[in-house]
Amino acid sequence: MLFHLFGVALGLAAALLAGAPAAADPVPQVTIRAGKAGSAYNLLLHELVEAIGADPKGALVLELEESQSSVQNVMEAAKRAPNEIFTATPSVVRTALRREKPFDAKTRYENIRALFPIPFQSVHWVVRDDAGVRSWADLTGKTLITGVRGSLGERHTAAVLDLLGLEGKVGLLDLDTTNAPAALREGKVTGFTLVGPFPIASLVDLARTVPLRLLGLDGDRLTTFLAGDDTAVPVVIPADTYPGVSEDVPTIALPVGAYTTTKMNDAAAYALTKLFWTHKAVLGRDNPHWQTITPATLSTLGVKLHRGALRYYKESGVSVPKSLQ
Repeated sequence: MLFHLFGVALGLAAALLAGAPAAADPVPQVTIRAGKAGSAYNLLLHELVEAIGADPKGALVLELEESQSSVQNVMEAAKRAPNEIFTATPSVVRTALRREKPFDAKTRYENIRALFPIPFQSVHWVVRDDAGVRSWADLTGKTLITGVRGSLGERHTAAVLDLLGLEGKVGLLDLDTTNAPAALREGKVTGFTLVGPFPIASLVDLARTVPLRLLGLDGDRLTTFLAGDDTAVPVVIPADTYPGVSEDVPTIALPVGAYTTTKMNDAAAYALTKLFWTHKAVLGRDNPHWQTITPATLSTLGVKLHRGALRYYKESGVSVPKSLQ
């Protein structure tokens, strides 16, 4: 789908770059590859494109395309045109840089560069508040829907239960979570695992009709989990994110970022990064999960920033970790 963004023309953005050549070619179109239609990543970038498209200035066209996965996006990065962005998890990018399977040793993955983070996929462990579950141990003998086998929610739930010595003591249903809220509301299950950028709209709606509790992971248990899984980072779901959940809930999340390659020119990377941060406030008003993205989350990107993006951050006074420079 094409979104005609009446945003800042990249030719104008190039002129804003101190010292940039006056004759720098504008980039009329940028392609963004972000998950299958309807997926969390695709929907997030759709929100971003719409927010930028509301700007009444300039002439820049973005094309939002589907992709299969972070792995595919990274594998194909070196083959794509200069003016393309793709979403990926930092852990997949790091795997490619280490040339570990499924990535080959011949592709120049070292040309991948970061632009900005997008909302993390946070793990929500949801239970009925009237089910008598106040801790993980209280799940013994009860049933959870964890998501389809191999999904992030299913894998992380199984890993946490194993870590806590609860493997085999909790009934796990590796089913799609689409119908999990209804199953919980009807008392068919005690809880479920839901993964997404908070606040998740369906969970907000459920919390208005059924008293809920979110189980957290903190302290030594969190430290041990993270030591064994370098794909995850700690996050806190703030109190009152969901109706009736009045305490901060520490949990884990999968970071996600927007990336390109060194083939993108500096003016384009600068302009796109500026457009993102300029419109993030609007995004956050309409879609609260964008409020979780701050300059501090740059540290999760896992690879150097594109030179154009780095220049924007430095001019904006953002403290950039040395590992990203």
